[in-house]
Amino acid sequence: MRRVAPAYLAGALFGAGLVVSGMVDPRNVVGFLDFAGLSGPWNPALIGVMGGAVVTHALLLRLLARRAPSPSSAPVRALAPAALATAPPARVDRPLVLGSAIFGIGWGLSGYCPGPAIVSLGFGPGRAFLFVAALVVGSLVADGLRAAGASAPGGGALRVSEVDR
Repeated sequence: MRRVAPAYLAGALFGAGLVVSGMVDPRNVVGFLDFAGLSGPWNPALIGVMGGAVVTHALLLRLLARRAPSPSSAPVRALAPAALATAPPARVDRPLVLGSAIFGIGWGLSGYCPGPAIVSLGFGPGRAFLFVAALVVGSLVADGLRAAGASAPGGGALRVSEVDR
């Protein structure tokens, strides 16, 4: 329990932040993405939420860089800069660009991204349930395509990159 408690706490804090900031309401996201004003006046609230997240993350990384992990600080060891630095550099490849485009289109059309949609399930809106169901189906289809591409001669069009492994 001691190992997963920080993850549960971080998830609860993230969910509470989404609720307090209003980002579980898809109208706020669509209002930000709609520069033409088709859905109403432009809503800049998402900039503040993203800016707050970036500043908080940057401060946390600086704090972790200064703190030397000790054997008694297991949660900090998991977040230590050495652990963060071991991730391979991301490559901009076809699956990344295609996935980003699909994500952006879905986000713009629905007003949900995965985190707020899952938090919204607790409030019961039907759109959130529909979005999460489509998210699960889309993930399963993507996994199937990735597996089919990886087993095809020559790796197929959707070859699994080293970053995915």
